[in-house]
Amino acid sequence: MHSAPRSRCRLSANGHGFTLVELLVVIAIVGVLVSLLLPAVQSAREAARRSTCQNNLRQLAIALHNFEGANRDYPQSRGWDGVAGSTGYGWSAQARLLPFVEDLSVGADISSKLGEDYHTATLSDGVTLISSLRIPVLVCPSERKAVPRVSGSEQHFPLNYGINMGTWKVFDPALGANGGSVGDGSFQVNRRLRPAHFTDGLSQTLAFSEVKAYTTYVRNAGLAAFAVPSSPQQIDSLGGTLKTEAGHTEWVDGKTHHAGFTSVFPPNTRVPISVNGSQHDGDWTNMQEGVSATAPTLAAVTSRSHHAGLVSSALMDGSVRSVADGVDSRLWRSLATRAGGEDVPKDY
Repeated sequence: MHSAPRSRCRLSANGHGFTLVELLVVIAIVGVLVSLLLPAVQSAREAARRSTCQNNLRQLAIALHNFEGANRDYPQSRGWDGVAGSTGYGWSAQARLLPFVEDLSVGADISSKLGEDYHTATLSDGVTLISSLRIPVLVCPSERKAVPRVSGSEQHFPLNYGINMGTWKVFDPALGANGGSVGDGSFQVNRRLRPAHFTDGLSQTLAFSEVKAYTTYVRNAGLAAFAVPSSPQQIDSLGGTLKTEAGHTEWVDGKTHHAGFTSVFPPNTRVPISVNGSQHDGDWTNMQEGVSATAPTLAAVTSRSHHAGLVSSALMDGSVRSVADGVDSRLWRSLATRAGGEDVPKDY
């Protein structure tokens, strides 16, 4: 009568189920393994995004060389007809390069619209605004806000690769629409440079560098020309009209604060801009190109990246390299000049 219960007890004692303690140990081990693997997975993902970002820059550099091969010069940063506020010729250098980017189906459409106002130009369907298009080669995979900016009937998509507009003074409208420009960078308003203009060497001059979309910036203070600011803290006191989260949000627009960068400050330098009692990292432009017929365009528009500790940049010779945040400011400015005569080391 008592054998059955004893048998059940033996089965229970010799069963293969987990005890609560064993289950907790397994969970703890799994947690430790996940905590060890997660950084490696995140690092691998970031490495892949950085590689894609550099590949985008490489494609833009190839397109730049293809453009030069077809036209014997490089594209202008934007055009200007001499009328203050005119935007009809304001297409960015990036827009002018897109017909030379491989596997970009809208390149031909864009090429045929470069004489129209970029605010309203559409694809051949007559409906789709070109400015609203997401151009993959212009967007970093790490961009946290890769969405269109809507302003009334306009829609604009941001970009993450700015053209080198030089060190500080970008454009002087007092020279007139046909008078050229004063910028010392790789691109100029109303002027298409040739390789011969790059006496520093194509391998020692920046073409493109990363920028962040939706950057806070201050514009149109209208000051007379003055020396390059010595510190980021000086920028906030220069005045102008505040625009929150609007910089580098219009890839079609060739103005520096939308399509370019300058080398006033090294990559990823925080430039404090006051917004409602708090400080944002931002940029400053004395006067947008083409908006005034007299005030010069002076610009502190910093190259910034979503990849920690560096920015990826393309040089005029087509090479792509990473530049660390701690790069010497004089070296960074030397890389931004096409004919400054500086000696740039190869191991920066």
